[in-house]
Amino acid sequence: MAMNLRLRDDQTEALKLRADEEGVSMHAILLRAVDDYLARTAHEALVRKAAREQTAKWAELLERLR
Repeated sequence: MAMNLRLRDDQTEALKLRADEEGVSMHAILLRAVDDYLARTAHEALVRKAAREQTAKWAELLERLR
């Protein structure tokens, strides 16, 4: 799917510099950034889900320990 991405001028310049330094395209850097974000937030979602499940499982004990 195609989409438009509007960056501020300073972001565009920084991205161009980084792409030149790494010898890759700006597009490649943005794809990598999206992949990194998705992986990180997926992991965070799993941790939150596990925390909710464990809190529910041990709710009675946790309440008694208060």
